Amino acid sequence: MDRENFNWNSAGIWIGVAMGAAVGIGIALSRRKRSRWDTARERWDTAREMTRRMADRSDDLADVGRNLVERVRNIYEEGCRVMEDATELWNQGKKLVGV
Repeated sequence: MDRENFNWNSAGIWIGVAMGAAVGIGIALSRRKRSRWDTARERWDTAREMTRRMADRSDDLADVGRNLVERVRNIYEEGCRVMEDATELWNQGKKLVGV
């Protein structure tokens, strides 16, 4: 081919088509879907990691649970004392009124 007879318009079109195809193939390969086995494996790995973290902190969890139970027990005992005091005041009030 001569330089003088070379058609740059058609060559530019073919270069554009080739570059577009390369970009399209690159995007398609980078965004391909993973198989369902890969996502299932990731879910299992996430679940294993979560249970491992919970097991590592089981002592902290037990301490927090124990602390909560102690607080509930204290609240219950205080509530019982308040009820006893209220009952005693009620009885004293009934005596004052003469009932």
